[in-house]
Amino acid sequence: MKKIFRKEMLIGLIVLIAMAILFFGIDFLKGVNVFKAANYYVATYDNVEGLAVSAPVSVNGYKVGLVREINYEFDNPGHVKVEMSLDKNLKLPEGTQAILKTDMLGTATIELKMGTGSNFYKVGDELHGAVASGLMDKVTNNLMPTVGNIMPKIDSLLTSLNAVVGDPALINSMKRLDLITSNLVTTTSRLSQAVSQLPAVTADVKGITSNLAKGTDDLAVLTGRMRDIPVDSLTADIAAITANLKELSAQLNDPESTIGKLTHDPALYNNLNSTISSLDSLFIDIKKNPKRYISIKLL
Repeated sequence: MKKIFRKEMLIGLIVLIAMAILFFGIDFLKGVNVFKAANYYVATYDNVEGLAVSAPVSVNGYKVGLVREINYEFDNPGHVKVEMSLDKNLKLPEGTQAILKTDMLGTATIELKMGTGSNFYKVGDELHGAVASGLMDKVTNNLMPTVGNIMPKIDSLLTSLNAVVGDPALINSMKRLDLITSNLVTTTSRLSQAVSQLPAVTADVKGITSNLAKGTDDLAVLTGRMRDIPVDSLTADIAAITANLKELSAQLNDPESTIGKLTHDPALYNNLNSTISSLDSLFIDIKKNPKRYISIKLL
């Protein structure tokens, strides 16, 4: 009997230990530190979507506890009671709010907004629960009306853009732009060829510059020689020759002068004309009768 009793006692002890391990293990998996003292508070919400057991409870971004239980209040339809396990050293002033916040991924957490009361809540008291507007709510309330106002303008803009894109003038302009681009490519190619020929042109310019320098030197020599010409004596000789020509011209025009008589006396002209006629008759007769004038004797 003693052995059987001992076995039953051992089995019962093992079962109790297993149940204790299971209980504390579940709390441990939930994130509850069973070895750390904690205070419990509750808050009621209309909607706890995204909130799960073991969700963090924080103050100013610092984690001070977690959600221990979430239960629907059947005696108060439409409300959900959330039990929070908070650090035992944390004291909550009256007026403290438990604000339910949801991030972009839909995960909800509780943020404690400390009150300003002089007294503190007792352990187990109910805090005022509030739900912060989520990102989608802000988008719906703030962004969507703006988007609704912008949509007609966007539709009008797209209509105008379609009209502009389908305008034949724009198509013709694009064709002209292609032609201008082609001309620019051709011009650039020719400009490159011209630039490649610049060294030869530069050499020619240098040769021309050298020739101009030589011409300038020759001109300087010629100018120096012209400076050495006796201009005064040359001018005096030209003046003397001019005076002589004037005097000769005056004598030719004066019928009383010797030269003037030669040019103005008709008798001289007639005599010369008669002499020339006689000489002409003489030459004719010599051609006809050469023996009359030429005598050839043979020894």
